[in-house]
Amino acid sequence: MRDADAARRKTSTGKAAEIEAMLEPTLESMGFRIVRVQLAGNKREKTLQIMAERTDGSGMDVDACAEVSRAAEAILDVEDPIDTAYTLEVSSPGIDRPLTRLSDFHDWAGFDARVELEAPRDGRRRYKGPLLGIRDGYVRIRADGVEHELPFDEIAKAKLVLTDELIDWTRAREDGTDN
Repeated sequence: MRDADAARRKTSTGKAAEIEAMLEPTLESMGFRIVRVQLAGNKREKTLQIMAERTDGSGMDVDACAEVSRAAEAILDVEDPIDTAYTLEVSSPGIDRPLTRLSDFHDWAGFDARVELEAPRDGRRRYKGPLLGIRDGYVRIRADGVEHELPFDEIAKAKLVLTDELIDWTRAREDGTDN
């Protein structure tokens, strides 16, 4: 595993988690980090989706996605973890990226996010607002004017919300004017 955060992630589940573990060492050695792996579809038609990003923070272009795809295909052809035909899709996380690691909530503090818990906590399951960082395994978010601390282990899914601020920050980062 790459770092201490590797144990604090929810990038994939079930068969997708097995595939992620299979691909992770090779992709990391190539300078990529898996954001999420999902296996969707029915018994006859499956899609394996791999969302990846560069570990150096530079953007994921079509060539980078193709590089990840070729490496993944080579490993999957040898290991053959899926017992039926499937389509492989590789993409970047995009601007409104999923938040899958505890460190994501620190890294993206100040930006708006949607967070959904696996089960209601104090009668509430969904939160939307600016991320305030992390503290002792809890994700901090301001929703409806109130600061909430949500246990990372209870988060079902989370993603950034597309806002003008996020778009501006992303453009500035791509232009090299903000880092």
